[in-house]
Amino acid sequence: MSLAPKDEHEAQIQFALERGIPATLSVIGTQKLAFPDNAYDMIHCARCRVHWDGDGGKPLMELNRILRPGGFFVWSATPVYRDDERDKKVWKAMVALTEAICWKVVKKTFFDSAGVGLVIYQKPVSSSCYENRRENNPPLCDQNNRSNSSWYASLDSCLVPLPTSSSGNTYEWPAPWPQRLNNKPERLSQKTDNEDIFDEDTKHWAALVSDVYLGGLSINWSSVRNVMDMNAGYGGFASAIIDRPLWVMNVVPISESDTLSIIFDRGLIGIYHDWCESFNTYPRTYDLLHSSFLFGNLTQRCDVVEVVVEMDRIVRPGGYILVQDTMPMLNKLSSILQSLHWSVNLQQEQFLLAKKGFWRPHDKVRK
Repeated sequence: MSLAPKDEHEAQIQFALERGIPATLSVIGTQKLAFPDNAYDMIHCARCRVHWDGDGGKPLMELNRILRPGGFFVWSATPVYRDDERDKKVWKAMVALTEAICWKVVKKTFFDSAGVGLVIYQKPVSSSCYENRRENNPPLCDQNNRSNSSWYASLDSCLVPLPTSSSGNTYEWPAPWPQRLNNKPERLSQKTDNEDIFDEDTKHWAALVSDVYLGGLSINWSSVRNVMDMNAGYGGFASAIIDRPLWVMNVVPISESDTLSIIFDRGLIGIYHDWCESFNTYPRTYDLLHSSFLFGNLTQRCDVVEVVVEMDRIVRPGGYILVQDTMPMLNKLSSILQSLHWSVNLQQEQFLLAKKGFWRPHDKVRK
């Protein structure tokens, strides 16, 4: 997942999406990134201007929060390899902070041919280092008083205790790719019946994608490079379509069960979102939006017209919306989409397939 803020480099994410690369607008500022704890295997920041030690080190502790135990942070910036006073001061602060959060330096090197250097850090796999520090600074988070949600949540000023396996041993990484896609993630075992639900979900989406989505609907899949699953669940839809040359942004609505950790454990990518708000992307950046029984709960909190208009903003001309829902809801969506000049088909009394055209409103010529 590529991240960049909407600042003087605002075109970066738009270019990435046009190239078919997973990307989203995001910034490390005062609030948590919209990802779960222990999500990413590796984080990379090149020509990186983030002040990691700012505000008591909260920006770096946010990376620590979303980095998987044993995961890597690759940092390439002038403080790593330059010797002027400013860069030496930043490097000294970075050394102190990374030691305080128990990151070890795997490699620090300089490439003469490119004229840049980098350092690779690794996060610990257990909390033992945290507990054995001379100073408890930053302190360990009190999990009883800490919200698991990262949606509109302030950055932590503490270290999140590292997870252990279900047997109480040191955290274990997911299986290598592609086995991890269909292996049952360790975090599934934290709740009763989750493993059975995961199995049924995987079978359901494998059958639906094979029998209906790829063969039974009039979608030109060769034109689809990126897809957004608006309520991804365990990522079953993305898993079932993994052999296609496309990528899926798995969105977990904040009003639904929090399954985003499972999605990342499967080697997929995703993000939290509230569909009563705009999504952090540029207009016309996705080829297909998919949802399965999203709108029933959503319409209890916000106007369905506003949600459909946001979907219209996100989809490229020639792109698709594919919705599975009840017939009353599909009829309502159909009416709204047709008012926006989409072509709409209802199929099998549970699917809506809509295609966006190139219609533009025209002002009447005034004489």
